[in-house]
Amino acid sequence: MKRFLLLIALSAILSSTLSAQELPQPKREFRGAWIHTVGNATFRTMTQEQIREILIRTLDTLQSSGCNAVIFQVRPQADAFYISELEPWSRYLTGVQGQAPEPLWDPLEFMIGQCHERGMELHAWCNPYRITSTAEDTLAPSHIYFQHPEIVKRYGEQLYFDPGEPLSIEHTKKVIADIVTRYDVDAIHFDDYFYPYPVRFEEFHDDFSFVKYSKNQGFDYWEKNEWRRNNVTTLIRELNDTIKSIKPWVRFGISPFGIYRNQKDTPDSTGSLTNGLSNYDQLFADVALWAKEGDIDYLVPQLYWVIGHPLADYEILINWWNDCRFTDHLYIGQNISVLKEQMKRKMELVRELPNVSGNVWWPGWTIPKNVNNIADSLSLVYQSHPALIPAYSALDSIAPEPVSRLRKKGSELRWEAPATDDPMQEPRFYAVYFFPGGVTPDISSSENLIAITCEPLFKFPKEARFEKGSSFVVTVIDRCWNESESSEPLIL
Repeated sequence: MKRFLLLIALSAILSSTLSAQELPQPKREFRGAWIHTVGNATFRTMTQEQIREILIRTLDTLQSSGCNAVIFQVRPQADAFYISELEPWSRYLTGVQGQAPEPLWDPLEFMIGQCHERGMELHAWCNPYRITSTAEDTLAPSHIYFQHPEIVKRYGEQLYFDPGEPLSIEHTKKVIADIVTRYDVDAIHFDDYFYPYPVRFEEFHDDFSFVKYSKNQGFDYWEKNEWRRNNVTTLIRELNDTIKSIKPWVRFGISPFGIYRNQKDTPDSTGSLTNGLSNYDQLFADVALWAKEGDIDYLVPQLYWVIGHPLADYEILINWWNDCRFTDHLYIGQNISVLKEQMKRKMELVRELPNVSGNVWWPGWTIPKNVNNIADSLSLVYQSHPALIPAYSALDSIAPEPVSRLRKKGSELRWEAPATDDPMQEPRFYAVYFFPGGVTPDISSSENLIAITCEPLFKFPKEARFEKGSSFVVTVIDRCWNESESSEPLIL
């Protein structure tokens, strides 16, 4: 594969050091990384400049590793990593919940700008129910707990919103609506925490809300589990409606626990051949229903186990999720700590299975540390070419208009963006393709895609030298990742 001449020799040298053979890289593939903030004990000891520096270094590495989406945790405990009038500042930013950073700054706004500058999406990751993580966590006086303690339950050593209380749903909707309204996020993201993970010998204390609401909602006294699942489904459905009513291009994604249902727990044996906790039966999260009914836009099951695990085999599970076809946007949550020698086979499965369209790497913080050689493996082998995110054609299938006046000016490419009054067709990014001399421009593969940029310009590396007759083309990527026709080629 040829791109810039100066890169050819370097690429060959680096590739020769790898034992794995390069897999064909699709032009479209979701390549996310989770950046969590819950439990963070370092930010509170750092200055604003130091926090920004570590975030920038992390994003630089993710970009060089071929990632195209960052899933940044902004609501870890009914608190905020952004300026909010609805919930207090997070303890994981300043050390004290409710204490604003000084000088004041907005981490979410910062991350949105930094991600978009690098041609990456920003997904705002929120937890819908968790309020505390330990018995020692102290809540800010402004926390909703002190205004409405009746909607909060203690379970184990933690506090949670009661999913059966309508006010829990209404408050979460207000919080998400506030984020979507005020911030240019590309998606809202929830992970696997719905009803709490079971605590041994303890039942979640929602008898009061069950008695209070279940009958009027159509559930009999023996249908508590069905009522709980309906509570979560109601939240998900109303959240998606809320998001789309504000900005119809903002996606809603869920990253559930890796087992939907075990085969032994399903009367029709449709569950996976596994033997572990499940979304449906223990967390009361019917993720298959949400996907089938269009209440979510993408799924990222957390397949954090090894191939051959006796209770939850990665290969069994990825095939099960693939075969079910719950959604056109199925990505796989990958645990970096267990990859090691199995990474090649796991990536083969992701790219061979027809209904799997990408990965999300956990935890994203470890990629700059190159744990298990993850940064090298991604940047040199598995994600060495940029990739477009799969188009969300169910939200918008209209391709934007192409760019015009593509030209070279010094060390830059420049072009004119198309004019439009339709926010769905606005350019979110631009894709830049390079073709060596004698190669006819063809944008159907990833081989000649060299960059994704948010501005109508592209700066060449200082050392770049080009063959006579080589050419560039540029396309427009709209908010749902529809791609325009290519520009007229610029031949050098």
